[in-house]
Amino acid sequence: MSGPDEKADAGRLKTRPQFLAVQKGERRKGPLFLLEVLDRREPDEAPRVGFTVTKRQGNAVKRNRIRRRLKEAVRLKAQFAMQPGCDYVIVGRSEVLDASFARLVDTLESRISNPPQIRRSRTASAPGNKDGK
Repeated sequence: MSGPDEKADAGRLKTRPQFLAVQKGERRKGPLFLLEVLDRREPDEAPRVGFTVTKRQGNAVKRNRIRRRLKEAVRLKAQFAMQPGCDYVIVGRSEVLDASFARLVDTLESRISNPPQIRRSRTASAPGNKDGK
């Protein structure tokens, strides 16, 4: 961190359990990527981000190009829109390669800047839901 007013760089999600935990959060779908957001309820912690590109999107060369474009978009602009204490997983689609970089950065930043919505767990509401049955 360079100064008190400067925001810290986003950390990285690296392990499978971290990625799986984020799946329980909010999902924001779009044509270029899927954004999964989980509020860890730790406002003093730096945000963390992870990147995923499935084999369905192409061979290793294409997947790596998608991942590199997403990482650079986050590094340049989108990380500043991330909320402290939140985890983000960006699931890239092959359309990322066809989109202009400016469109990718703007789309990513606008999708990230929306505050996370609280998602209720389906299992938590099921036992208390009687519905007269």
